[in-house]
Amino acid sequence: MNIDLQRFIDRWAGIPLCAAVSGVDALKRRFMPAPVADQPPRAIVVILLSEMGSLVLANDMFARLKARYPDAPLHALLFAKNREILDLMQVMDPANVHTVDDRSLTSLLSSLWQAIKALRRANVDVAIDCELFSRISSLLSYASGAAVRVGFHRHTQEGLYRGSHINRPVPYNPYHHISAQFLTLARAVDSTAVPKSKLAVVASPRPPPHVQLDGALVQGIQTRLAQDFPAIAGKPLVLVYPGGGILPIRAWPLASYTALCEGLVADGCAVAVIGLKDDQELARQLVAQVRATADMGGEGNDLAHSPFQQGPRDWLRQTAGATAPSGGRELHEVNERGGAIIDLTGYTRSISELLALFHVARLLVTNDGGPGQFAALTPIWTLMLFGPETPGLYAPLTPRCYSFYSQWPCSPCLTAYNHRTSYCDGDNQCLKVIAPAAVLAKARECLAAP
Repeated sequence: MNIDLQRFIDRWAGIPLCAAVSGVDALKRRFMPAPVADQPPRAIVVILLSEMGSLVLANDMFARLKARYPDAPLHALLFAKNREILDLMQVMDPANVHTVDDRSLTSLLSSLWQAIKALRRANVDVAIDCELFSRISSLLSYASGAAVRVGFHRHTQEGLYRGSHINRPVPYNPYHHISAQFLTLARAVDSTAVPKSKLAVVASPRPPPHVQLDGALVQGIQTRLAQDFPAIAGKPLVLVYPGGGILPIRAWPLASYTALCEGLVADGCAVAVIGLKDDQELARQLVAQVRATADMGGEGNDLAHSPFQQGPRDWLRQTAGATAPSGGRELHEVNERGGAIIDLTGYTRSISELLALFHVARLLVTNDGGPGQFAALTPIWTLMLFGPETPGLYAPLTPRCYSFYSQWPCSPCLTAYNHRTSYCDGDNQCLKVIAPAAVLAKARECLAAP
């Protein structure tokens, strides 16, 4: 089910349903006794349906919930396509992960019914809704049977109606990183303040621990790459993710990626374009343009100058033990055999294989999106390009990531207040002004770092 249909349902079905549920809840509060206060939770469900990358940013929230309520099993409700990353993070019993199939309206309704029944059987009494003003998720927190329902609330703001059945309402704060706001949602379970987020400052959210992958999985990716792309052997591997996913407005221009990749190839790196099968056409264009420049010996590319005094070939020998081509003819022959830039869109068959690829590579350059967040679970260096969204809210929690952000007056335009529907005409100047030369310079720093 596409994102526009989801927004349509959430608005036109969600608003009247939230009003109806709020009315029922008001009657229950009036005529039925309130649940006993100060009782520790029996079970907690975290609702984080749609954002795979946000699951990584919520890692510290999961950890602190387990520390604060050690006797309350943690459950999660999320889209089925996002489950693998949560399982890899090992933050809860896999049996407590409840999934929703959003591939069609029929499968959505059927899987929601099954998930609600499972949560009620688990006697969930605390629901933490991490979605940003989604009506459907707030309805699910009520349907779970939880007596304590935490979620973002509009308070005195106009619009963004999602009912009054959220009895631990937390104001959304666009000036705090989303991971810190997830922690506030968790702390609001016991809060008696008004608003519920009026709490003492705590330590900043911690970076997530690296996922422990099977060594055979990493070795398997290395072996496949060596067999399928022998021309990249011995070169430091740089991954680029040029796709924008379901929000194309987040993509750095193809021409900018092309210039960056040309510079990396000239430095002696191997570059691999990653993404889903839907990104293959974009990847083919990028690979073709970079190879065309390589065929011309790098003419016309003013970024293709190595910063290393001894030159890229000597640098490769020192850092990767590579035997680099000795002249233009050999460079051309290497390009003909597959070249220093390759298309890996659709190459990894799972998130775990993608993380294994991150273990093999030295650097990831990516638009704002899931891959940049997943990279925080591995040792890879990451350069992340922000524009329609801000790193102030969504930067990965790792010291091995550098975020580019131009701070245009109209940015960010994808916010909780517009349900991530940009008002931009598509000319994303906030990303176009990020110079390939600046990104290449930072890439060289990362590649030279330990």
